[in-house]
Amino acid sequence: MTSLKNCPAPAKLNLFLHVNGRRADGYHLLQTVFQLIDHGDTLHFELRDDDAIRRVTDLPGVPEESDLIIRAARLLQAEVLRRTGALPRGVDIAIDKVLPMGGGLGGGSSDAATTLMALNSLWQAGLSKEELMALGLPLGADIPFFIFGETAFAEGVGEAMRPVQAPDCWYVVIEPGVAVPTAAIFCSEHLTRDTPVVIITDFSSHLENRNGLKGFGKNDLQQVATKLFPPVAEAIEWLSAYGDARMTGSGACVFSAVATEAEADAVLAKVPAKWKAWKAKALDRHPIIAKL
Repeated sequence: MTSLKNCPAPAKLNLFLHVNGRRADGYHLLQTVFQLIDHGDTLHFELRDDDAIRRVTDLPGVPEESDLIIRAARLLQAEVLRRTGALPRGVDIAIDKVLPMGGGLGGGSSDAATTLMALNSLWQAGLSKEELMALGLPLGADIPFFIFGETAFAEGVGEAMRPVQAPDCWYVVIEPGVAVPTAAIFCSEHLTRDTPVVIITDFSSHLENRNGLKGFGKNDLQQVATKLFPPVAEAIEWLSAYGDARMTGSGACVFSAVATEAEADAVLAKVPAKWKAWKAKALDRHPIIAKL
């Protein structure tokens, strides 16, 4: 096999996101539920005759050398060399970019995770899921989740995960048109860092009681993001008329759950033209698993 085409890199939503504390090294202690959705980027991999790793798609504002896709590929290539003594063939990577930068949807992390999973297969590297998760963690805290590949209750800095059931529903997502830098949110003096710890059954029982559509907890980063970026606050206020609207990740995208695709379409029809908005179905497994 010399190529892998149409490899999905789906977005994620944080159904809630609590900040429980801060470690001595500055990293924040979090609790969240990660939900995959069927909307995202698509990557294509073609092996080369040399050992170079190249991105053949231009991404404005993302230099090739700093792109998580390239960094992940080179990290895995070096790991294969370390394990086998042989450098695997290089690869040309193309990407159909859909997810916005600074949107809280995990776009860059998902692209990197898909790269690791696809090249692990293409190079026949043989790394386990757990090994790929550990390899990806230094590049980004969300990367292990995408490799984990299913709805997850996550703790720590986001790397300690357990599978959890979440609603089989649709989501309406609004892109408010701003990019929110994660560092600006976590560095803010106004960020709540002492939300009480919950347990996984708190989340599960709440969903059962609320029919799966009323959100659990909150997003502690939302209060900071809405102050710094008023368009995020405006989108939340507008979408709240149709359900429990909240921000995902550190922003900027805003979402609300609905029971059916028809309900999602009805909300989308009313979204103001100044915003980009779309619908997505909840996924319980990463779609690349069936492909590999």
